[in-house]
Amino acid sequence: MPVSVLASALVVLIALALFAIALSTLYLNTYAWWDPKTQIRTSYSGLQASESCSFSLIMPCRNEREDVMRATLSALLAQTHSRKEVIISVGHDDPETVQTAHKLAREFPDFVRVSVDVSETKNKPRQLNKALSMCRNTVVGVFDAESIAAKELLAHIDSVFAAKNADVVQGAVQLINYRDTWYSLRNCLEYFTWFRSRLHAHSRQGFIPLGGNTVFIKRELLNEVRGWDGNCLAEDCDLGVRLSTLGRKIVVAYSPELVTREETPDTLKALVRQRTRWSLGFMQVFAKGDWKNLPTRKMRAIAWWTLMQQHFMAFAGVCIPVAIFAAVWGGFPLVVTLIAFLPLVPTLATIAFDICMLQEFGRDHKFTISWYDYFRLIVGTPIYQLVLAFSALRALVKFIRRDFGWEKTDHSGSHLSYIDTAVAAPVRP
Repeated sequence: MPVSVLASALVVLIALALFAIALSTLYLNTYAWWDPKTQIRTSYSGLQASESCSFSLIMPCRNEREDVMRATLSALLAQTHSRKEVIISVGHDDPETVQTAHKLAREFPDFVRVSVDVSETKNKPRQLNKALSMCRNTVVGVFDAESIAAKELLAHIDSVFAAKNADVVQGAVQLINYRDTWYSLRNCLEYFTWFRSRLHAHSRQGFIPLGGNTVFIKRELLNEVRGWDGNCLAEDCDLGVRLSTLGRKIVVAYSPELVTREETPDTLKALVRQRTRWSLGFMQVFAKGDWKNLPTRKMRAIAWWTLMQQHFMAFAGVCIPVAIFAAVWGGFPLVVTLIAFLPLVPTLATIAFDICMLQEFGRDHKFTISWYDYFRLIVGTPIYQLVLAFSALRALVKFIRRDFGWEKTDHSGSHLSYIDTAVAAPVRP
């Protein structure tokens, strides 16, 4: 077979693969808007007359600023739900954060305790597992050190557990400092579509990679599955996979008034490190193979496709520049050149959809979205995708080298300037 025919076949295969990936992204991002009933089904179920759960809230911290920790703790203590405790989880090799944690605990001795992880290897899941052993209430929730929870969140989560007989309830997280950097708006919108639409699609399909924040799990169930995997960099995704294989009921709920507000990474380097860690974690979960225990072939196929997304992103990072170069300057037949540009169709449709979502994001959170914001959304999208592709490639290299060191994302507290963080007294039973 001539080399030119082989080259044409390769270009067509790569283009079709990229087309499938882009089409899948478009479907997941728009899932919540296909049917008005979906909007209703994915909302919270309304408040019950009485409280049925009690909450142990774990707040993992490492190298954190006191003002950031204090704001997060204040939001947790101000919850309208009366039955709660907070476990601040720290590592013994981080003395300044340990000192801050004990200081905060002394201020609220009835509600706050400190868990100190003494493991030699430090990461978030190990801190969570140590804190889990101290939890006393029926439901365990996780909030990152910079997570500002809505005041009525626990009350609504309690109602979801009661009304839907759930084992796990996943709330939503929203990055809000969209004006800070060129990539922050793109990052905020990514969270918006993830928690507003994509997670609901996964939940509907019976397979869900949980988020690591604003997630609530029955304590007995967590103990039954031995908590989080202490060696996994995507411990939240891994837990979701394991609970999905057990057939546990996982409910995802969304309301713009009840999202937990956070910040984007404060530098591009920090964003790359964060996305590398996530990609590497997904690759770990895929390699562990727990998803193969899902009961049906369809669910296993969906899990395979979901967990392979990071590999796809790395694949796209390599192939897109090569495909464009080959299509324009490769001298291929017209039909091959046209097929090479096929992935652009769903990609452009996704960008058009993102413009609509940016408007909804601004309306939901009472932000004024300007024409400049729409402009930088469009211009920044291809560069942002290249950053994600680079991060996925970096993760792939680290995976091959078996380098699973934890690269923590630092918190600067920039989101606090977007919200009122007045310190509130704990709501008592």
